[in-house]
Amino acid sequence: MTFTVRPMSVDDAPLIADRSAAYTTALLGFPKHSPEDVANYLRDPGFNPATDGWIVTDPAGEFLGSATAAANSDGSRVNLEVLTEVPTVANSLLDHAIQRATGIGRHAHQSEVVLSLGVIRQDQFMSGIAAAHGFTIATSVHRMRINFTGPIEPPAVPAGAVVKQGAFDDATRRAAHAVLVEAFATQPGADPRPYDEWAASRESRSTFDWSQLTTVELDGRPVAVAECNDNFRTTDNCGYIGRLAVIPAARGKGLAKFLLHHTFATDATAGRSGTILHVDTSNPTPALALYTAVGMRPDLTSDIYRRPLPL
Repeated sequence: MTFTVRPMSVDDAPLIADRSAAYTTALLGFPKHSPEDVANYLRDPGFNPATDGWIVTDPAGEFLGSATAAANSDGSRVNLEVLTEVPTVANSLLDHAIQRATGIGRHAHQSEVVLSLGVIRQDQFMSGIAAAHGFTIATSVHRMRINFTGPIEPPAVPAGAVVKQGAFDDATRRAAHAVLVEAFATQPGADPRPYDEWAASRESRSTFDWSQLTTVELDGRPVAVAECNDNFRTTDNCGYIGRLAVIPAARGKGLAKFLLHHTFATDATAGRSGTILHVDTSNPTPALALYTAVGMRPDLTSDIYRRPLPL
């Protein structure tokens, strides 16, 4: 098969979103990503589509596939995405992404890079491509959702807690970021970004506003954070919890459950039909049990294939 590989650009976001929606809807009955989510990904300050993304077209210029290789801050992990229905294109794109990951790791003076590739569980085609390239399943990520049946009353604030809605100054944002870093320090592959990268990334997103960040304090110290956005507003009319974090010393006090119910009430008041979040099954906290206990259910599961790549 004859095809052309070219660098990706931010302008490709609508095309990729459209083809991704068609591909994932065939598997799931609904699109996995919103157009805004795709655009946010491509314009993230930590990702350069010209060097880390590829579009494949046939001789007539028609889309055949796309792929990206997005590294973490120190170049030790690279997340790969491949979108195509064509076996030869899938193999070529994955080879491109692995080659790029190798270059990223060497430039960062790493001795090894861990590659990750998320595959929807129903996608037997891409699962086979991943396995043929030496990837094995390391963990799974569930997309959890709750659907509202009517208005939701805001929850009572836990005893001794102070809730701050919004992060409109640098000090508040840094405090929230510190909670995220401490809370996810022991979760494999979480890779919290340095503050400047994290803040710039949020600023670049069309679906995020600093008013959507909620912080809970105990004894004057920020200990819990919910970072929300509108990634699924256009596709699902749902709010989205991008990060929910409680530092280890403050766990067991009902703060995560409070933030969940607080977000549900906020989303319901805004006219959303539900709330969505993602949970990694390797999370060392009982997060999945908590989300199930408050009424959330998985509507999508992706297996995360990984492969260590010695350099």
